[in-house]
Amino acid sequence: MKSVFVKAIPFSVFMMLGVNAYSQKVYELSDLSGSVNVTVSVDEGNVAYSVTKDGEVMIRKSPVSMSISNGDVWGKDAKVKRVKRRSVDEDIFPPVYRKDKIENEYNEMAISFKDGYSLIFRAFEDGVAYRFASDMSKPFNVVSEEASFNLPDDSKVYAAFPKGRMNEGKEDPFYSSFQNTYEYMSLKEWNNGKFAMTPLLVETKSGKKLCITEADLLNYPGMFLQNNEAKDGLQGVFAKYPKKIVPEVRGLKGVVKEREDFIAKYDGKTTFPWRAVVIADEDKELLDNDMVYKLASPATFNDYSWIKPGKVAWDWWNNWSLYNVDFRAGINTETYKYYIDFASKNGIEYVILDEGWAVPGAADLMKVVPEIDLKEIISHAESKNVGIILWAGYLAFDKDMDNVCKHYAAMGVKGFKIDFMDRDDQIAVDFNKRAAEIGAKYKLLIDLHGTFKPTGLQRTYPNTINFEGVHGLEELKWAKEGTDQVTYDVTFPFIRMVAGPVDYTQGAMVNANKENFRAIYTEPMSQGTRCRQLAEYVIFESPLNMLCDSPTNYEKEQECTSFIADVPTVWNETRPLQAKIGECIVMARRNGDVWYVGGLTNWKEREVKVDFSFLGEGEYEVVLFKDGINSDLVAKDYKKETIVVNKKSVANVKMYNGGGFIMKISKAIR
Repeated sequence: MKSVFVKAIPFSVFMMLGVNAYSQKVYELSDLSGSVNVTVSVDEGNVAYSVTKDGEVMIRKSPVSMSISNGDVWGKDAKVKRVKRRSVDEDIFPPVYRKDKIENEYNEMAISFKDGYSLIFRAFEDGVAYRFASDMSKPFNVVSEEASFNLPDDSKVYAAFPKGRMNEGKEDPFYSSFQNTYEYMSLKEWNNGKFAMTPLLVETKSGKKLCITEADLLNYPGMFLQNNEAKDGLQGVFAKYPKKIVPEVRGLKGVVKEREDFIAKYDGKTTFPWRAVVIADEDKELLDNDMVYKLASPATFNDYSWIKPGKVAWDWWNNWSLYNVDFRAGINTETYKYYIDFASKNGIEYVILDEGWAVPGAADLMKVVPEIDLKEIISHAESKNVGIILWAGYLAFDKDMDNVCKHYAAMGVKGFKIDFMDRDDQIAVDFNKRAAEIGAKYKLLIDLHGTFKPTGLQRTYPNTINFEGVHGLEELKWAKEGTDQVTYDVTFPFIRMVAGPVDYTQGAMVNANKENFRAIYTEPMSQGTRCRQLAEYVIFESPLNMLCDSPTNYEKEQECTSFIADVPTVWNETRPLQAKIGECIVMARRNGDVWYVGGLTNWKEREVKVDFSFLGEGEYEVVLFKDGINSDLVAKDYKKETIVVNKKSVANVKMYNGGGFIMKISKAIR
């Protein structure tokens, strides 16, 4: 175990002599290796920063400021009071994550200003971050924030734009489900009037990647990004504070009809979210980056024994479509007992009761529809060693959050899947934090569906186990013509998944190639091959991982079902092996003594070499599911085989169009 080492360096103020009080002052900060350098300048009272990696410019000089309701503008007319530095070298041991140890090494520089605020910068070997902090004791509002990221010449971006829902007769970009595919373009091609969701990925002319996102977002609106007027950089955009929220969608969703002229309000001293720039020399580095987790506030409790990740038999995607049964399938006790029996038989830890179990229109989670005997369902689940998770619309959950959690925890419910937030203004962000906090109070898992990307809440409240904010498999139930989920699958792990877990909900047993796919709401299918769906259980990070299809379909495909039910959802080690954004991913993950390797390709057929040098000594048995020879014609075609390898072995695996593969690697028994 690495010991925690925090070195405080005596503060210093670098002031230049002269009559002009605003002569330029420059403060330098590098990571522990000296590779990443941040330069902070206070020039004529204006604060700006720039970033280099190995001498190459990553962020050109970019101003930062924050406008306060009392008329002050932090970062303008700035007068440095002191500078404090420290170095940190520690290990973090996350209870629920893709690895069991995170090395957290950085240098920090905190610049305090005379108007009662600070700017804190951190330099890591894989990027930089900065945040504002306030020492003000009186209440104040934040009117606006200038968060700018001026980019190297000829930069390109992978941007996902929010699909704004209609609000008061027009599209509202601040009212969306945070789900869209990515557009790849130069800054010159980006329409200045549109803003994109974070994380956002920048590709420099030299091929380096910059993933811009935020962390420790607990009491502030989330950050979008838009092109600046010169089309040579990005700037933050933030939803204004809601003034009037109206219940809609059966009282389950709160829609903002009027906003204030500020973005956030505070009672006094506070810290603001980190603005983070992850820097990657190779694409595969983005698949195992810990920046957001490292920047998040640590949990204030340390009993994690009740937080149990696992698989979920899920009802909504497959539309409760059981068949070959002697009862009417739907939202009723018989259907859920069947799901529970299926989960128990296959070692699946949970069953979700999605939308429909509570009386529609009432927005009252204490009112259960008469077709469901919830106590009987929970009792049956407990007898089968299966946990029950309940779906909830956010506004209904927020009506009486403490009482709802207390009541259902006492009944034996293990968690809530909360949906329909569809905003990231300060009130919505606060709701997510409160849901996590109250959930932890009653030892409930929280799955934040219908919400923005994670920003570290999974560290602050480890019971907050999943987040949507991803263009997941559900989108294929109503996909428009031209929707390319296959390319998205080999793109978002380099961008959205940098922020944390995804509630993607894979596991389709009805699979289609590009020509045969069509959107069907009640009997949905996936794009790409069967083995692609299996591989996603390794590639995608989801501690609470769905089996989205019907139990009947899984029972017809028991070989695949047994295999994916056995794949862990949290890991001791993660190793990206090969990766090219938009093209392919090959990744190895270890749980205990067992390794899994998953591979995905885009619509291009390709053969990859799997190098087993990450294994220990001795021989290992590999169970391999790979695309069948006709999987480009019939996407459900696959082949299962078993081979024996050692650390010197290399296996060639062919993936067909829209294909994938998955391996389970165990020590061979002789």
